[in-house]
Amino acid sequence: MSRADQIASTGPGRLYRGQTAVDFYGRRRIGLIIAIAIVVITTGSLLTQGLNLGLDFEGGQAWDVPASEQFDVDTAADVLSDNGVDPAGAKIQQRDSDSRSVIAIQIEVVDEATAASLTTDFAAASTAEADELNFEFTSSSWGADITRAAVRALVIFLIIVAIFISIRFEWRMALAALVAMAHDVLFAVGVYTVFQFEVTPATVIAFLTILGYSLYDTIVVFDRVQENEGKYAGVRMPYPDVVNISMNQVLMRSINTSISSILPVASLLLIGSGFLGAVSLREFALALLVGMIAGIYSSIFVASPLLASLRANVGRTSRRERLTGDDLRAAVVGAGVSGRVLINESADDADADDSEATPKIVEADTVHQPAERILSHPPRPRKKKKR
Repeated sequence: MSRADQIASTGPGRLYRGQTAVDFYGRRRIGLIIAIAIVVITTGSLLTQGLNLGLDFEGGQAWDVPASEQFDVDTAADVLSDNGVDPAGAKIQQRDSDSRSVIAIQIEVVDEATAASLTTDFAAASTAEADELNFEFTSSSWGADITRAAVRALVIFLIIVAIFISIRFEWRMALAALVAMAHDVLFAVGVYTVFQFEVTPATVIAFLTILGYSLYDTIVVFDRVQENEGKYAGVRMPYPDVVNISMNQVLMRSINTSISSILPVASLLLIGSGFLGAVSLREFALALLVGMIAGIYSSIFVASPLLASLRANVGRTSRRERLTGDDLRAAVVGAGVSGRVLINESADDADADDSEATPKIVEADTVHQPAERILSHPPRPRKKKKR
């Protein structure tokens, strides 16, 4: 029984066996339009709302006061007003966990006397001891130092990645990978600016970590593309077909890798933050989870289709109709390659001279060969020399 006769009858079965025939290149416009829409929404939200920067970036004083029936968000605002601090410019929110519930108050930098008076009044209003309150002071210059270091690390990382991919593969692949990584970061930033999640140093670290996950999936696909490009060189297969075949062959692997990466991060977010109340884990895991989801999308619907578009008309003097449906599935599983192909008429003629062969267009049913035959290129028989 041939491999073509063993195709699973259901979609999940074909996905599990690596027998899918998804025309990623044909759907490239939909994927790129969604990616562009994400960039537009992110840019618009940044210009109108901006990012909700945490204490480490804006600087100021912050208190975590135990919540109770006597002390809630409104009571905290009243204490600020009594000490001459405008509550409108403060961030006051209640944070609940299994262990305790606190009112988090963050204000701009005030003098030491005002800060001490606020600490005393918060303790009195909440009927708690002063040492039970968690007080923090951060200078805005520290946040600026973190931002500069993050930007510097990002630029260095992108330069190294571009050089590596250009040497290991080619510059078009480097360009597609950089576009995909930019999309992932913008997507994550867009989620933070649209929903006004707080940006902390842990969030910045997660943003940088996102780049590694995004690059991994993209490199896996590009490596298979390069491998298949060499295999199908003998039939002059168009580059979009090579990308489609490669994407379908590694699709299940990408899904498995993504799921195995997302599950631990989701556990950090749900268990570490939700049940155990570890706020620092939530800040890191949320950005990481959003970035991983964006990385899955960009490696499938941004990087590879963009690469196929850049290479669609490069170095291809002969053409075939693009593979779809069962023809694409046959190529994915290695059962054969069919379609409208441009071949050399004199390739099978043993008595042909050494001049260049004349191309000839042949229909699909005359060029449906096993993959092993297509991917092997035996030498042309030589003419016997006359004595």
